[in-house]
Amino acid sequence: MKIEDARVRYNVQIKTYYSKQKELYAQKQKLEEKIKTTENGAEVYKDESAILELQYSAVDEKRQEYQDYMDKLMEQWRMISDKIASKQQSDAMADQAKEMNKIMLVARRIMHGDKVPAKDEKKLMEYDPKLYMMAKNAAAMLEMRKRKEHKSLWEDEEEKEQISATEEANNTEAFADGPEVVDVETTISNATGELDTSGE
Repeated sequence: MKIEDARVRYNVQIKTYYSKQKELYAQKQKLEEKIKTTENGAEVYKDESAILELQYSAVDEKRQEYQDYMDKLMEQWRMISDKIASKQQSDAMADQAKEMNKIMLVARRIMHGDKVPAKDEKKLMEYDPKLYMMAKNAAAMLEMRKRKEHKSLWEDEEEKEQISATEEANNTEAFADGPEVVDVETTISNATGELDTSGE
């Protein structure tokens, strides 16, 4: 299962279980009030209290199981995303250094009076207009001589496709299958069933 699919699936479970847990907690609070206001309340509501406590514990335990899995899943997602982002940043810095080297080489060629492709001149002008003007002025000061002609430094350059770190992390397989998805009502029913069998 992909990380994004697992995140969606277990987020729904966590929210459902949390909501049920709040509901059961409210029921427990009401029952505690009944116990306080009823003579021998603890004895009268003993079974109801035990059932509610079992249900609450079962729901809480299952919600925590889903939450633990989700925490590990998010840690995996963060590691993948950070790794990709770090590589992209490193690649961008390397590309920027290459670009700067090319810019300086074009400026040097122009200063020496060499002929460079219009595309390269334009790149230099866009990158640093002052450096471009300095190179052109230096070239104008040189006496006319046979100029070297250069091919563009950007000719064989392809646009690099940028991968989204988030998308890559979302589409990575989850580190493990998550816990079994159990409907909250089934969890409550199972908890109550434990009480019935233990009480026999």
